[in-house]
Formats: sequence, structure tokens, C-alpha cells
Amino acid sequence: MNLFEISNIIKNKNTVGNNHNISRLLTDSRNLSFPSETLFFALKTGRNDGHRYIADLYEYGVRCFVVSELRDEFKQFANAEFLLVENTLLALQQLTEYHRNKYNVPVVGITGSNGKTIVKEWLYQLLHNDLRITRSPRSYNSQIGVPLSVWNLTQNAQLGIFEAGISQPNEMAHLQPIIRPTIGIFTNLRIAHQEGFDSLEQKCEEKLKLFTDSEILIYCSDYQIITDCIKKYTFSAEIFTFGKKPTDNLQIISVVSQNNSSKVRLKYHRQPACKRYNFVPQERQQLRSEDLTAEIKIPFSDNASVENALQCLSAMLVLGYDFATVAARLAELEPVAMRLEVKQGINNCLIINDSYNSDFNSLEIALDFLNHQATLTNLARVAVLSDILQSGQANNELYEEVAKMLKIKNIHHFIGIGTEIGKHKNNFAEIDSYFFENVTDFLNSPVINEFENSIVLLKGARIFHFETISATLESAAHETVLEVNLNALIDNFNYFRSQLRPETKVVCMVKAFAYGAGSVEVVRTLQHHRADYLAVALADEGAELRRAGISLPIMVMNPEKRSFSTVLDNMLEPEIYSFRLLDSFIAAAEKLAITDYPVHIKIDSGMHRLGFDPKDVPLLIEKLQNQSQVKVRSVFSHLAGADNEQFDKFTRLQISAFTDCAKQIQAAFAHPVLLHVLNSAGIERFPEYQFDMVRLGIGFYGISALNNLKISNVCALKTIVLQIRNVEAGQTVGYSRNGLISKDSRIAVLPVGYADGYDRRLGNGIGEVLINGKRAKTVGNICMDVMMVDVTQIDVNEGDKVEIFGENITVAEVAQKINTIPYEILTGISRRVKRIYYQE
Repeated sequence: MNLFEISNIIKNKNTVGNNHNISRLLTDSRNLSFPSETLFFALKTGRNDGHRYIADLYEYGVRCFVVSELRDEFKQFANAEFLLVENTLLALQQLTEYHRNKYNVPVVGITGSNGKTIVKEWLYQLLHNDLRITRSPRSYNSQIGVPLSVWNLTQNAQLGIFEAGISQPNEMAHLQPIIRPTIGIFTNLRIAHQEGFDSLEQKCEEKLKLFTDSEILIYCSDYQIITDCIKKYTFSAEIFTFGKKPTDNLQIISVVSQNNSSKVRLKYHRQPACKRYNFVPQERQQLRSEDLTAEIKIPFSDNASVENALQCLSAMLVLGYDFATVAARLAELEPVAMRLEVKQGINNCLIINDSYNSDFNSLEIALDFLNHQATLTNLARVAVLSDILQSGQANNELYEEVAKMLKIKNIHHFIGIGTEIGKHKNNFAEIDSYFFENVTDFLNSPVINEFENSIVLLKGARIFHFETISATLESAAHETVLEVNLNALIDNFNYFRSQLRPETKVVCMVKAFAYGAGSVEVVRTLQHHRADYLAVALADEGAELRRAGISLPIMVMNPEKRSFSTVLDNMLEPEIYSFRLLDSFIAAAEKLAITDYPVHIKIDSGMHRLGFDPKDVPLLIEKLQNQSQVKVRSVFSHLAGADNEQFDKFTRLQISAFTDCAKQIQAAFAHPVLLHVLNSAGIERFPEYQFDMVRLGIGFYGISALNNLKISNVCALKTIVLQIRNVEAGQTVGYSRNGLISKDSRIAVLPVGYADGYDRRLGNGIGEVLINGKRAKTVGNICMDVMMVDVTQIDVNEGDKVEIFGENITVAEVAQKINTIPYEILTGISRRVKRIYYQE
């Protein structure tokens, strides 16, 4: 599409001088790939404004912009084109709605509370060998993600599969005309993302708007609320239901789940009189109209997977496939990689594992993630890519584009695996490249041994089994891991930012190894998302972040005199809480002829831990005015009980005392001095006292003072079952024979103990873990490296996964069992426990 055409579509109010061919839409300046073909939409949010990144994008070669204001500085950008609109997000949506209407291809639109991405990816697995499919990359289902997904639709596509998510009323009206689904799938309705709605009924009715013009709507009739809302709604679409009722098109007779698989017996009553799609191969079309009773088997045992598989089965039947073909394909379903994982590898390598799919659109996302990680390190960038299957493009054009993208993303070394990509090796001549026909050849080559000091992206189609490459490159690992959800981390960050004024800065507390989550990876993510400040406890923690390439300002909350050289060498900003510390730091700076070094003054407003007494503030001001080595950057204090309403009166007294002291210091200096007093609990409970800056700590990691459902869990401690033992009644388990068995029992041994951070106080039935959806109590004492749990009533096998804490058993629950706080549980996780970072 060209710029003149786009200008008319979005009702541009400005003059367009030069026409440009546009193939890529951009809303995040950090994800730029092909600048000459890119149109940037300068979106405005409560915390950010895309207009401020136009200068940087112009420097990188972008010349086309959609803006909602024409700023004076834009006049200096020669040959740049600015399309002026009232609302840049609406313009993006209008453009992609027009683009969708150009293509008369069937589209499957998916919405619901859970399972959208799984159903979309499983449909792709089931159909991609027959059809050229355009689908949403990963979980691109938002007001921005949907337009960017649909923009990828081309004339080569035979089917589109897009998901839509909403969080508040009136959002689906913007997404429906962009997706305009032919076939609708409503996965389920649960309380997820309920906070924006008054009731489940309101949310259900909002989601149903996606299917206004659909020909077929598929849903599970066991969700009575969906049925009730559909009856109120005027639909031209035919309804296809599955569930336990005899009236369902696909009736569930029985479900038997065991050993990581499920058998579902079904009765297929009839096929709706829907349009037959001519792309379904004739030999696979469902011709019979009489009832059919049959069984399917899927390689998953959880209820959610059974439901998702039945959504896919229903869609395949609606598309006209015969039952036997669908059943055979369902038996081969593979897990969906919902996330990009970052793991520590051999020879100082970082491994980004995306070894489950290999399409062009998700390749760009994965390369952006690699760049985000690599920008903050000195590691070489390596991409390992398989043949890209079912792209809908001619291979010579496809691999030419891949090579261009790798070059733009600054990939230093490239390994291509597959016969097809090897035929186009000439396209990769400008990159240090190697090509192999299969994974075995690559693993047997000397190239695999050359990986060192690199960040390696593995991205391959499933049939290439890139997981074997990942296993070879990963460091030997403890079976117990701490999974860190970077999406949840940023969701929490943005939630707290949404409670603040746009100009209020946020200090992110990353002390104590980022509360156990792993400081370097957490801070890389924060820097990518433009945090304002960081805070650590010790100078060595700050120095580690500097070595990792972190450039954000870093406060040191507990500086020691012997660490001053580390502070100064790494441009860390110390907290000053006493005259002795102030005098010592001024002397250290003076020796090095340093002036105006930023420091942060702490006031003791009533916690009586560290800080200057209010009565000492006049003398403090005098000392600060009579030297030039340090300059006050901020004044702050700590609240003793902001998380507890019984201390609210004292909290306000503290804030009043702090304000008096801080105002005196501000008045004494001509330069701006920032004030901050609120911690995570304070942000939630006392937002009126946010001053210039706040400090976000435990809330950032998923713990709320208000039990706030908008806060997401970030960390999950997981392990596996090492061994299962049958123990007779009267025997004991573990040290000191404390685990007395009262009846014949099955005992599972798990490779996690107090050396990993699992507290000994959780032994002897106090603690619980989750195995295959059921809780198991601890048995006997917690050992240094292992623990034992009772699995007598659980269907469990050696090697099964175990949740120690996470989504189901929360950190707060574990802390409560031993009368402590979540901080202690999180920060107590040993560094020998491998951290796995992932992005969904």
C-alpha cells in the first residue's frame, strides 16, 4: 500500500509531498526493522508519547509518520512525511480495517477468558499442511496487537486466525471490523480480566460483539452464561456447540484422563448447514449427515487442554473435515510454546529458546527480544534458524527478506538448518554463516563447539527438533528452577505507574538479587521499558549491574565507607543517612577532585532505623551548603506501616514530619530536589503523597498490600518428582525419624531443600506442593537438598512437574504458614536454583 492511499484512508489533515510504498506498521520504536518501508504511528498513552521518539526513528531512516500533533522540531526533518490525525490509535485501526476488507478469505476469530492463544496455535498445527495461514503472532490480541496482526494478511493467505482480548467495555467494537471473523470461537468465560467490568454478563456481551457478522459461532454450552447472553443477542450466525447436553452438536459422553493423555468419547449429532469452504481437500471432507459416535485421544490430561482440543475439533468439523482425519491429527498435537525462554548456556552463552515454530512474523519478534537482551551485554548475536514452512511466499523472496532482517538486527553469526534454506545461502553472504541439512549434522560439526560469549536464538519448525540443540548448549542444571515471568513483571510495573501522575518518577527496587528474581535480567527488562531509577542495597550489587551494561541511575541504599571507591567508579548514587557518612563521602570525593556528585538524603521520620533526625536538618543544610563535592538529588524517608490500616494515623504523622524536613532542604538550594516517601503499599494506599518519585519494591514482584487482583504473580519455584517410594505404616521418613507414617503410603522425593531456600519450618506437614493439580503435604524434616511429600491420593509418576510456589500456591500463602513475610521467601531462594526468564 502506498502513502497516498493510506493518507486518504485515515483522513490525513496534512499535505503529503512524496509517495512511499509501505509494507510495515510500527508502534514501538524499539522494534524497527525495515525503515524505508515503515510507517510509524505515534501513539499516546497515560505514561508515554510516541511523538518523542520520532527524532530517533528519523535518524534510523524512517521517513513516514502518523501523528496527532505537528511539533516545531519536526520541521528540521527533511523529506519526512507527517500524516496528521485526531487519534493515532484509531487511525491504525481504520487502516487495518480497510486492509482486512481487501481480502475475501475465511477468518477464524477467537475470544474468551483463557485458551485463545492455545486454540489458535493448535488450529495452525492441525491445518498448516493444507492451507497457507496468517495468524496472530504469539498473544497479539490487544487494541494495538490485533491491527498489527491483521496487517500481515496478504493475497496469498487461504485462511486467517486471529485472537481478540478486551479489558473494558466498548473495546470489541474497535476490533470486530478489523478481524471480521467468518467463524467465531468463544473459548470460555471466567473471571480473568474482570476488573474492568461490572459483571460477568457485561463482559460476555462485550466479547460476543466480535461475532456480529460471523457465519458460525462455536462455543461450549456448559458455560450457561454464554448461552443466556447469546439468547439476548441478535445473531445471524449459526451456532455450533459442544458440551455434555444431548442437544449439543458435539456431545461429550465421557472423558478419561491418565498418564498425560485423555480419551474423549463423543457423539457428533449433525453438521450445521454452513457454507462449505472449497480449500478443504475433497478426500478429507465430512460427507455424512447422520449421527456419529467416536473417540478422540489427545496427548494432554488437564481439563483446559481437553476443552481447547474440542474447540479445535469443532472448528475443523465446521470447516468440513471428516471426523477421522481430525481425530488422527488431534492425537499428534504438541505443546504450545507460549513464551520465549532465556537460559544460561555453556561458555558464557545465553540461550533464547523459541524452538517450536518458525514463521517470518514471529521471527521478527524473537529477533527483537534477542536485541533487547544483547543491547545490554557484550555478547555476540547468533541466530539458528530452520527452514520456514508454509510461508505463502516464494522461497527466493522469503529468504532474501530473512537475510535482510538478520542484517538489520545486527546478527553476527547465522546457522541455517534445512535443505531449503541451504539452497538460498547466497542471500546470507554478508553474515558469517553456516548451513546444515539437519540438526544431527550441525551437532556433529565443530561449529557447535565455537559458541562462546554469545547470545543464541534458537528458532525452528517443530519437525527439526531444535530442543536437542538447546539441551546441548544449556549449562548442566539443577532440576529445581525459579521461573520469572517478564510479562507479568512489566504488567505490574505498568499497573503501578498507572496509579501515578505522568510526571511522577518510579524507583525500581532491585536489591537482594531483585528480590530473588535475578537482578541482571530483571533490570535489562526494566531499562528496555524505560524505568526512571534503580535502587540496590549494596555497592557491589550496583557494580554488577554496571558490568552488565545497565546505564540507568542507581541508588545505593546502604553504602559503606569501604565501598566508596566502588560507588564512585561505577557512578552509583549513595544514600546519605548520617553526618559521619556525609563527611566521609565528601572527603572521598574531594580526594578525587569530584564535584556535584549526586546523593540522596534520608530523613528518619519515625521508623527509627537509618536517617537524619528532623532536629538535625538545619545543621545538615549548613554542611551541604558549605561544600561542593556532593549535590542533593533527592530527599526521602521510609514508612513503617503503610501496608496496615491500623497504622494509618502514624503513617500520616511520618509523612508530615518528612514533608517539613524535605521542604526546608528544597528551599535551601536553587536546583530541583526530588522528594519520595511511598513504597509499594504506599502507592496503593496513599497515592496523594506521591510527591516527585515513588519506590516500587515487593509490588513489582506480585505482592499487593490490598490483595489486588490486578497484580500478577511473577515468580514460580518448580521442580520434578525424583523418586516414588511405597512406605508401610509404622515406618519413618527423613532425618530424626520425624516423618512417622500412620498408614501405607506413597512418598515422592523432590530435589529441593533448605539449601535451595525451602524453609525447614515447612516440613512435617506444614508445607504443601502442587503435583498434577493436587496438593501434597510435606513428610518429615526438610533436608538440605531434598524434601518428601505424601502422594498417596495423587496419580503421579517419577519425572512429573511440581509447583513449590507460583500461580496456585502463592508466595504469600507459603509465608503465612511459617509466620513470616513474602520478602523472606523470595529473597531466600538460593542462587544455585537456576532462573529461567520467559516472555509470553
